[in-house]
Amino acid sequence: MALRGTNQEFGRPYNRRIVLESIRLQGPIARGEIARRVGLTVQTVSTIVRELEEQGYILSLREEPKGRGLPPATLRINPEGGYAVGIHITPFGISAALINLSGDVIESTYREAPNATPDHAFDLIGAMVVELTRLRAGGRVLGVGLALPGPFGVESMSFVGPTTMTGWKDVALRERLATSTGLPAFFETDMAAAAMGERLYGLGAQFSEYYYLYFGVGLGGVMVHDGSVLRGAWGNAGEVGHIPVVPGGEACPCGNSGCLERYLSLEALRRWNGSEADWVAEVAPIFRNAVAIIENLFDPETIILGGLASTDLLERLASSTECLHNSVSARKDRTTPRVMVARGGQHSVLRGAAALAVSGVLSPRFGQIFTAERERGRDLLKSGGIAA
Repeated sequence: MALRGTNQEFGRPYNRRIVLESIRLQGPIARGEIARRVGLTVQTVSTIVRELEEQGYILSLREEPKGRGLPPATLRINPEGGYAVGIHITPFGISAALINLSGDVIESTYREAPNATPDHAFDLIGAMVVELTRLRAGGRVLGVGLALPGPFGVESMSFVGPTTMTGWKDVALRERLATSTGLPAFFETDMAAAAMGERLYGLGAQFSEYYYLYFGVGLGGVMVHDGSVLRGAWGNAGEVGHIPVVPGGEACPCGNSGCLERYLSLEALRRWNGSEADWVAEVAPIFRNAVAIIENLFDPETIILGGLASTDLLERLASSTECLHNSVSARKDRTTPRVMVARGGQHSVLRGAAALAVSGVLSPRFGQIFTAERERGRDLLKSGGIAA
């Protein structure tokens, strides 16, 4: 997705976010190149860059001259210019990490909390955030992002069954998160957060059109189009785990039977009575069917397999796709495998969750965040978040 500036109302803060996002994605980059990419004048970009430097979000570097004249200064994100906390809640427990603007994990922590109630979970989250932000006392903490299993707002599927947060129906997630942490708060499905983390810091940076298949307690996935996660009309696109694939198969808590995640998920593996290798051999035909369905629906450059499963397990599953079904992805001109294993590892969810908070300040791509911020009449970028 091309980042473009605007002269419309609220254009100034929007343009700052455009410029900063361009530096974050393409840096080190010169002012003139930013102007060309985003469609603003060099003068406008220079004014914005000066402001961002003063606020500590970016750094300006200049190489030693190799001939006549000075080479242009290039700009990059200041990794220590701000931090965000990523949180991931699963039916097993809660993970959290403090992450800088470059996506580096400063520290991470985990609390076992099987089937935690909202009150217990947010008490733990508040304590974990305090523990993490103390590591950068005085640093600028932009916000906190929460990832948890979806879907949201579907009566028969949301917060029902062992792969979701049972008992969390009607919880005011954003408000509870903000109250427990004292930070600007955002939330997203874990599969979308993981895809975002992989796009920013993993294999996804190499592709503009790919499908991220999230192998967690349940199974989900999202299509990343032009670098943006496709969320659907109600934000629930990607619940592939609830595609019925086995006629007359196992009953699923969603009300259907034979759903994909009843056979292909960490919860399904937990119920298996044999070795991991035997389980992979058992589910391989179902997995290959799932790959063909995804490819024919979305025509991705590749399917990136990631999530909470170990790299060894993901590699076993990827290896089981040597004899894939024919699909629109079975092209002679392919230059990449049809299925690849994510590089971001299990931190992808936390990085993606933290990126939600960072993007609430830096990125124009999150329309709902930008609109909400505009309605509040606040400029989070200029106010600089909250000091730890």
